[in-house]
Amino acid sequence: MSASNGRFIAYDNGTVLDTSTNMMWAAMDNGRNVNWANAKSYCENYRGGGYTDWRIPTQEELAGLYDKTKRYKAECEYYVFLTPLIRLTCTWVWAAETRGSTGANLDFNPGYRNWLPPSSAGARNWTPKSESFYGRALPVRSAK
Repeated sequence: MSASNGRFIAYDNGTVLDTSTNMMWAAMDNGRNVNWANAKSYCENYRGGGYTDWRIPTQEELAGLYDKTKRYKAECEYYVFLTPLIRLTCTWVWAAETRGSTGANLDFNPGYRNWLPPSSAGARNWTPKSESFYGRALPVRSAK
């Protein structure tokens, strides 16, 4: 174990355990703009911690990570409301759900959008799957 932050435990193998959900997350996103198909592929082919059962998270799983009491500045200069043990290089992460040509995602910095209430647990969005601007991939797996 390298660090602990309440409900999260970061391991030296690049994984972070959410003890409240028993889900294991990659300690960092893919690090660059990516469209939905490439995000899904990245997650499914991720081998962090030596595990082979990684996948793209659901919107609900991502929303469970959002924490308005924690924040840090991502590389893209926006704030991310998330435990600092999981590093995002920008604010929004692709999710598993799709609707035709759109894919779900969650924005970990909805604060700059004035139409969202301050208590919002991340902004749940639908974006064309071909879009890659600021989209990131964050692999997850069950730790059971």
